[in-house]
Amino acid sequence: MKKLESTLALLIAAALGGCSLAPAYKAPATPQAPAYRNVGPWVAAQPSDQLPRDHWWQLYGDADLDRLQVKLLADNATLAAALAHYTQAQAFSAQARSELFPQIGAGATGTRQRQSRTAATRDASAGDVYDNYSVGLQGSYEVDLWGSVRNTVTEGRDNALAAKADLASAQLSLQAELADSYMQLRGIDQQMALLQQTIQAYEKALKLTRTLHAGGIVSGLDVSRAQTQLSDARSQWSQSAAQRALIQDLIAVLVGENASDFSLPTQTAAIPLPVVPVGVPSTLLQRRPDIAAAERRVAADNAGIGVARAAWFPSLTLAAQGGFQSGGWANLVTAPNRFWALGPELALDVFDGGYRKATIEAAKAKMDEAGATYRGVVLGAFQQVQDNLALLDHLGTASTNQQDASDAAQHALALSMTQYKHGAVSYLDVVQAQTVALQEQRGLLQLNTQRLRASVQLIRALGGGWAAGQLARE
Repeated sequence: MKKLESTLALLIAAALGGCSLAPAYKAPATPQAPAYRNVGPWVAAQPSDQLPRDHWWQLYGDADLDRLQVKLLADNATLAAALAHYTQAQAFSAQARSELFPQIGAGATGTRQRQSRTAATRDASAGDVYDNYSVGLQGSYEVDLWGSVRNTVTEGRDNALAAKADLASAQLSLQAELADSYMQLRGIDQQMALLQQTIQAYEKALKLTRTLHAGGIVSGLDVSRAQTQLSDARSQWSQSAAQRALIQDLIAVLVGENASDFSLPTQTAAIPLPVVPVGVPSTLLQRRPDIAAAERRVAADNAGIGVARAAWFPSLTLAAQGGFQSGGWANLVTAPNRFWALGPELALDVFDGGYRKATIEAAKAKMDEAGATYRGVVLGAFQQVQDNLALLDHLGTASTNQQDASDAAQHALALSMTQYKHGAVSYLDVVQAQTVALQEQRGLLQLNTQRLRASVQLIRALGGGWAAGQLARE
C-alpha cells in the first residue's frame, strides 16, 4: 500500500510539473507597408535571389575589400568582445538548464570534539571527548510544479539566442562600417588623382602666363591669378591626403591593426555600383539580426512573467541522504553504522509585504518595454531601407545631371584656354572656367562615392546575407 501511495504521489507531481504560468507568447504587432517607394538600381528579390549569405561585400568585386573583411572577422576587438558576451549568455542558459536535474553531492567528515558537561543536550552515554566520523551522499530535486524552472530555462535560452543575434548584428555593423570606410577611401583616391592632374594642368597654365608676361602680352595680374589657382589646387590635394590618412587609420582599427604600421595602396579604379536584391518589407523581419534579437528578448521576458507568477504557489523539494556514521574509522562502512533520511519539503511564503506582487508587475513592465523596443527597431529598420532606396534613386538622377555639368564645364575650360592664347579673353575667364570645371568633376566623384556608400547602407539595412533561420541552428 505504501508503495502504491508513493507511486501515486510521484504521478501527481509529474502531472503538476506540466503546468506553466507564463502567458501564451505572441510577437508584438508592427505596422508594415506592402512595398517600398522609389525605383532604382535594385531588383525585387526572389526566393533564390538573395544577398550572398556570408560574403555580401563580394558584390563590389574588389579583392582588397575582400581581404580586409576576412581580417576584420579574425582580428576585430569589438567583434571578439561580442563573441565573449554570447559565450557568457550560453553559459547562463546552461546554468538555468541544470535546474531541471537533481542535485547530488557527496561528503565525508572526521571530527574530535568535547561536549559540555552542563549542556541541556548532553549525551550521558558518550564521554566528554569523543570522535565522530561519517561518509555519505545527499541529493535534492525541486519538482517543477508551476513551470518556474522550465520558464527560467526558456528565458535563459531566448536571452542566449538574443545574444547570438547581437553578435550577428555587431558583425554586420562592423562589416558595413569597413565597406563604407573603404568606399570613402577609394573616392578620396580618385579625387586626389584628379587634383594631381589638375595641378599638372595649372602648372602648364602658370608657365604659359609667365611666358606671355615676359613678352609683354599680359599683365602680372594674370601670373598672380594662375599662381593662386595652382596653390589652391595643391592645398586641396593636401586636405584630401589628410582626410585619407584619418580614414586609413579607422580601417586599421577595424581590422585589428596598429594604425602606425598599416597602409593601403592608392587605388583609382572605379568600383561598380551593384544591383541589390530587395524583398518586400515583411521579409525584413527575417533578415535583420537586431530585429531577431529584440524579438527574442520579448519572448524571454514573457517567460519571466511565468517565473514571477510561480512564486505565489508552494514549492516542493524531494530530498534524500544516507551513509555511514561512527565514532571511529574502523569498521565505519558496516550495517550498524548506516543512516538515511528521505522525505519531501513543501514551502510557501505566507506574507512578503507585497514583494511577489511587485515582482510580477516589474516582469510585465519589462516585457512591455521589450515589446516597445522591438516595435521601434522594426520601424527604424523600415526607415533605413526606405532612406537608402530614396538616396540611391535620387543620387542616380543627380549623377546623370552632374556628368552633363562636368562635360560642359570641361568644354568651357578648353574654349577659354584657346581664346586666352589668342588674346580674345582675359585670364580671369580662364580662372573662372578652371574653378567650375574642377568643382563639377569633384562633385561627380563625390556623387559616385555617395551612391556606393548608400548601397552599402542599404545592404546593411536589409540585414546583409543574414537569415533568422541561423538562430535555430544553435
